[in-house]
Amino acid sequence: MTEPIRVLTRNIDEPDSASIDTYLRTGGYKALEKALSMKPAELIDMVKASELRGRGGAGFPTGMKWGFVPQDSGKPVYLLCNADEAEPGTFKDRLIIEKDPHLMIEGMIISAYAIGSGPMSYIYIRGEFAYGAKVLEKALAEAREKGFLGKNILGSGFDHDVTVHRGAGAYICGEETGLIESLEGKRGEPRVKPPFPAVVGVFGAPTVVNNVETIACVTLIVEKGPDWFRSIGVEKNTGPKLYCVSGHVKKPGVYEFPMTVNLKELIVDHCGGTASGLPIKAVIPGGGSAPILKPDEIDIPLTFDAVQKAGSMLGSAAIMVMDESACIVECVWRLVKFFAHESCGQCTPCREGCNWMESVLHRLETGQGRQEDADLLLDMSDNIGGKSLCALGDAAIGPVISGVQKFRDEFLYHVEHKSCLPGTKRYRRLDMPVGAH
Repeated sequence: MTEPIRVLTRNIDEPDSASIDTYLRTGGYKALEKALSMKPAELIDMVKASELRGRGGAGFPTGMKWGFVPQDSGKPVYLLCNADEAEPGTFKDRLIIEKDPHLMIEGMIISAYAIGSGPMSYIYIRGEFAYGAKVLEKALAEAREKGFLGKNILGSGFDHDVTVHRGAGAYICGEETGLIESLEGKRGEPRVKPPFPAVVGVFGAPTVVNNVETIACVTLIVEKGPDWFRSIGVEKNTGPKLYCVSGHVKKPGVYEFPMTVNLKELIVDHCGGTASGLPIKAVIPGGGSAPILKPDEIDIPLTFDAVQKAGSMLGSAAIMVMDESACIVECVWRLVKFFAHESCGQCTPCREGCNWMESVLHRLETGQGRQEDADLLLDMSDNIGGKSLCALGDAAIGPVISGVQKFRDEFLYHVEHKSCLPGTKRYRRLDMPVGAH
C-alpha cells in the first residue's frame, strides 16, 4: 500500500502554522536565499528538470510555461497566482492558503525572480475566501517586515512585492485569461488565443499564471533539488500531490501522496471506503468537469496520464465518490446546472448549449423525460465540445457524455418509470413537486 507523505503539508499541524515564526523555525525562506544566489535561467532549468506539471487542472509543464516568456519585450513581466479554486469538489489550495501561506509566498518570490517579474505580482483569490485573503494579507505583511518582500530582498538587488486581489466569485475567472480580464477590472471573460498570456497577458505585458499548489512545489524544488522532486512519483508525473476526496466516503479530506497512489486504494484503504457500506457506484476523479468513472475503471494510478488513459482527467485532483444510493441523473443535472449558471455567455454553443442540457436533465429528473433525451444530450454535447473560446463548455459535457454512455439504463429508467432507480437515496416519484419529498 502506498504510504501518505508530508511534504506540502509538513507544517499544517504545527501550532500557529500560518505565522512566519513557525515557518522560519521549520526552515522557511532558505530556498529563497538559495534562489537569489542563482541566475534566473538556472532556476527555470531547475524547474524544467524537476518535470513539475501544473496542479491547477491542465497539467502543463511549469518550466516550459516559464520558458515561453520573451526576454526582450521591453515590458514588465507579471506573475499571477491563481487562488480562485472554483472547481466543484476542490479544496486543496485553500489548505495551503490558510495553514501554510508562506510556503506559497516564498514560491511566488522565487518564481517571480526566475521569470524576471517585477516589481509586483498578484494573488487572485476568489471573493468567498474572505478568511484566506485575511491570512494572506497578514503573511505578506510579515514577509515585508522580515525583508523577504520589498526593496533589495536579502541584499540581492531584487525588488518585488505581492498584492492580494479578491475576485467576485465567478468560476470562469479560474480560466487564466478570464482571471486576467477580471484583474484588470473588466468583466471576467476568456480572451481569444493566441496571443497567449506569456506574450500578451495582464496590462498587455508578458504574464505567467500558476496555481497555488504549483507555486508551493517550486519552493520545494529549489530547497531539495530537482532530482529529489523527480524521485517522487513516476516519469512526467513527479513530486508530491494533494488530493481532495469528498462524497460518500468515511474519511473525506485532503490527502498528500506521490502520484503512484492508486485511486481505488485511496478511496478504500485510506478514506475507509463508503460511509454507508454500500458498493461504490461512480467516481469523478478530477473535479466536476471530469468524466465519470465506473468501479471497474478506478484501479489506476492517480497520474495525469493514467487517468486520461482511463477516459477521464486528473484535473484539480478533486475526487468525488458516489455509492449505490446516488442517482446519476441527478448528479449530472446538478453539475450541468452549475456550469450553465457559470457560463460567461460569450460563446453561443456554451451559453445556449449548457442551458438546454440543463433543461433536458431537469425534465428527466422531474419525471417529464422523453425517450430520445439520452441521445439528445449526446447530440447537444457534440455541438458544444471544442466550439468555445475556453474549456467551460468542454467541462460541462464531460459528466454528461460519460453519464449517458455508462449509465444509459438509469436515464431510460427515469423516462419509463418517472422515477429514480429503486434504492437510490432520493428515490421518489419524480412527477411530484420536489418540495413534496
